[in-house]
Amino acid sequence: MNDERSYETAVARVEQIIRRLDSGEAGLRETLELVREGRELVEYCASELDAVSQGLEELRLEELVARLEGGAPEAPSEQARTAGGDR
Repeated sequence: MNDERSYETAVARVEQIIRRLDSGEAGLRETLELVREGRELVEYCASELDAVSQGLEELRLEELVARLEGGAPEAPSEQARTAGGDR
């Protein structure tokens, strides 16, 4: 794939590869090439998901630090739990 690869285009290509393999029409050499390409795409997608997950985790930590430093009030559901309101 080219430098303009995105998660969405990679997933779409993996779906195309799966359809081609499921069709039973691919020869041995084509099957090998498709499997190699699919593996590369799956690894790329996994790394993209890991990066997004880490970014979300960092945002949550930053939000928590800001809340602790700023003394922001707890969310209403948290207040109810700490007050014994979630019986």
